[in-house]
Amino acid sequence: MALLTPWGEALDPQNVLPEYPRPQLVRGNWQNLNGHWDFAITSAGQTDRPTSWDGRILVPFSPEAPLSGVERQLQPDQALWYRRTFTVPEETDGRVLLHFGAVDQSCTVQVNGRPAGEHDGGYLPFTLDITSLLDTDSGSAARSVEHEIVVRVLDASDTTGASRGKQKLERGGIWYTAQSGIWQTVWLERVPETWIRDVVLTPLDSLDGVEITVSADGVAAGPGQRAEVAVFADGAEVAAAAFTPGEPFRLSLPDPRQWSPEDPFLYDVRVRLGADEVRSYFGLRTFGTGTDSAGHRRLLLNGEPYLHAGLLDQGYWPDGLYTPPSDEAMAFDIQTAKDLGFTMLRKHIKIEPLRWYHHCDRLGMLVWQDMVNGGMGEGRSPEPVPLPGRGSRSDRRYAKFGRSDAAGREAFRREVRQTVDLLRSVPSIALWVPFNEGWGQFDAADVAAELRELDATRTIDHASGWHDQGVGDAKSLHVYAVPFRIRRRWQRDPRAIVLSEYGGFSLPLEGHTWNSKVFGYGKTLHSRAELEKAYTALHRTQIEPALREGLAATVYTQLTDVEDEVNGLLTYDRRVLKVDPAVVRAVNAELARAFRG
Repeated sequence: MALLTPWGEALDPQNVLPEYPRPQLVRGNWQNLNGHWDFAITSAGQTDRPTSWDGRILVPFSPEAPLSGVERQLQPDQALWYRRTFTVPEETDGRVLLHFGAVDQSCTVQVNGRPAGEHDGGYLPFTLDITSLLDTDSGSAARSVEHEIVVRVLDASDTTGASRGKQKLERGGIWYTAQSGIWQTVWLERVPETWIRDVVLTPLDSLDGVEITVSADGVAAGPGQRAEVAVFADGAEVAAAAFTPGEPFRLSLPDPRQWSPEDPFLYDVRVRLGADEVRSYFGLRTFGTGTDSAGHRRLLLNGEPYLHAGLLDQGYWPDGLYTPPSDEAMAFDIQTAKDLGFTMLRKHIKIEPLRWYHHCDRLGMLVWQDMVNGGMGEGRSPEPVPLPGRGSRSDRRYAKFGRSDAAGREAFRREVRQTVDLLRSVPSIALWVPFNEGWGQFDAADVAAELRELDATRTIDHASGWHDQGVGDAKSLHVYAVPFRIRRRWQRDPRAIVLSEYGGFSLPLEGHTWNSKVFGYGKTLHSRAELEKAYTALHRTQIEPALREGLAATVYTQLTDVEDEVNGLLTYDRRVLKVDPAVVRAVNAELARAFRG
């Protein structure tokens, strides 16, 4: 029997993830295509649409997920097909866009039997202009005619070098059930002939204004056409301007109010370009590194040293796999971490639906964003786990890291650029993590330099845990099952010392585990009292002294259990918090005091 979250148990198949999926580029005229679609699984060699369908699948849950209603593992030699029909509104002007939040891994899309487009990469959104495919043979407007979408998906999972995160066909331990196909919201949107493709919002370093760039698509804007922007604070307009699309414009704000986890204040934004209008938001904050009064290198928030006290967050669900069962479920995870006194989540080797980041923005939760790894095999160096701070090796020996495939390396770098483009305006993202523990790592110094050029407003942990190439903003360490202490040579490093993974105490709770296996770090505990004792002792004896000696950030493993891993503070089904919240809050308060000295 599937392990269900409360939101999965209460799921209404007629109303699946109904929220507008793009909170920083919102339009009113849209149509959600989540719900039941026809599906079929054929051989990968079949390119013609199936003549019959295997049944119904609940989109956007992958066929491997219990909530999909299918629960079948797509194999690398198979193709997954989707089909549904739709109608568009009566209006005949403008363009009709078909949006996919994410499809894992590669897909082709047909509308009314004709090619609409294709996409490769399982974690990033894409948009297709399907206007010309909606007309009837006579060329008249689509109006309320019924139209058809057919999607064909291939997913080689971990059998190629493609980006896949922690998915594995032979799952177990730290590797989780592979999923495939559509796993984020699909929706239609009608836009004018010239429409707003993107709005990039970057707080000024002076924290008294914002730089805005509006990008247009479709028919070129006419001479002299201007983008009109208005900024609102608590519903009242505080600034407005008109400027040329495609060119950055700086807008000053009166009485600026900064964003922080303690005060996650967001400014609302309205953008108009001709007949198109979108809504967005931003927060005034800056990130960086600097030294505190004791000379320790620290991570900065709004120019001041700030403790990133975080949790590792895998973003898996027992009933939805990659797909959260509801918007409320996403917010629950973040709010739970905040209620426990944490200020940061490290989003581990996954790109979430954009609404997840919106909840971090509005609730006040810093985010360390991992890039999604690829590479052959496990995509990691086969050498044993190095001791803390040791074991670095050149990452230009591509074969040792499962990165011999030049096309796979280029795909990763392309996806890094696309990830930054997708998330660059998110207020809560404080730090980029291109590589983790050598999984598919290559040329990390070059990748970090490219990241810096793409986005100079955030810090970088170029190689989390292993195989440090001496660049980026963080001396990044993963330490499990051995005592942690600051070493003198780390204090001489010009980068901030971050403990980017540690802890991982296991406590399985009967009735709330995914299976009977137990994976964690160190011995398995047997009660809440044992977990609280171990958690408290670790922080008091090791982490607090390290913070006084220069440790700048912590990432405890982890927020929730995931499959075999039972080292979460929450059970996998999110029904039980394994610790007394007051105990964890008290520990985090002590960490903050130790950080301040």
